[in-house]
Amino acid sequence: MSSSTLGAPALERLVAAAVAAPSLHNTQPWRFRFDAGTRTVRIHAAADRALRHTDPVGRAVHLSVGCAVLNLRIAAAHFGWEPVTRLLPCPDRPALLATVRLAESVRGGPSTGLYEAVWRRHSSRFPFSGRPLPSDVLAELTEAAHLEGAVLRFPGYDDTDRVLRATWEAEWRNRADSDRAAESRRLVRAPHCRSLGLASAALGPQDTLDRMPMRDFGAHRHSEVLPARAFETHPTLALLSTAHDRRTDWLRAGQALERVLLLATRRGVRASLLHQTMEWPDLRRVLGGLPAHGPRGHAQMVIRLGYGPEGLASPRRSVEEAMEGEM
Repeated sequence: MSSSTLGAPALERLVAAAVAAPSLHNTQPWRFRFDAGTRTVRIHAAADRALRHTDPVGRAVHLSVGCAVLNLRIAAAHFGWEPVTRLLPCPDRPALLATVRLAESVRGGPSTGLYEAVWRRHSSRFPFSGRPLPSDVLAELTEAAHLEGAVLRFPGYDDTDRVLRATWEAEWRNRADSDRAAESRRLVRAPHCRSLGLASAALGPQDTLDRMPMRDFGAHRHSEVLPARAFETHPTLALLSTAHDRRTDWLRAGQALERVLLLATRRGVRASLLHQTMEWPDLRRVLGGLPAHGPRGHAQMVIRLGYGPEGLASPRRSVEEAMEGEM
């Protein structure tokens, strides 16, 4: 990629990296527009792809877009650009969540290996081995979140149990809420569907011993209709939080989340997201107070980490479908 020009193939690669980001229920709630004059990629929230019942205030949309922004930054730096990022740059245009200007890089640096991880990162909803993560990996993941202005904590045994119980409660509420259940069911698609939705093959099994509250996207009321396996007895959970709870904090949390997930991928660690508690304000507040002896924060995501099978890719929209205007 030239440091002075940006052609259509290069732009396509940058946007493809952004589109590879995770999003709640794989909604991919973003639209990209490129301003050739300023070499700026504008990322808008796609209102038609939001979840009205599951995410009524749009917090998860901001997290998802934050993940896409981080991928775009990683790809730009990989190809020699300096990504100059602004969050919520236009107060009178609330749907414009971020801009990334591709400035010419005047300094080089060693590769972080995260660009390669962009294409290999997939959520793994399968059982993990239970082997604990080494302390140096935990420290690296914590620092990755810190680089993006968030805090990553690894709850102890008692707090992990509290997180799991809160997640089970949220999962039960989601199944019992007819609007949310119907919204979730609409997102389950055939494995090779390219439109909005989740590949059924990527959903993974449920926990036959009820240790792990994996999301039931089909909102089934009877577990016997779902494939089931025994999940790990003592899971490694990470709680991602921010000091404040503004829209900019949601976007920063998304970037922190994706940096953690990419680093985990690079280190051979699998991950899946337990977002259910984030969808109920009272349960989210409970997690914001963990651990009880530490500073309070605003919980943004629960991440399950471990060693096990690689996750399967969910379908993605093409670059052309995600772009507004010509490349």
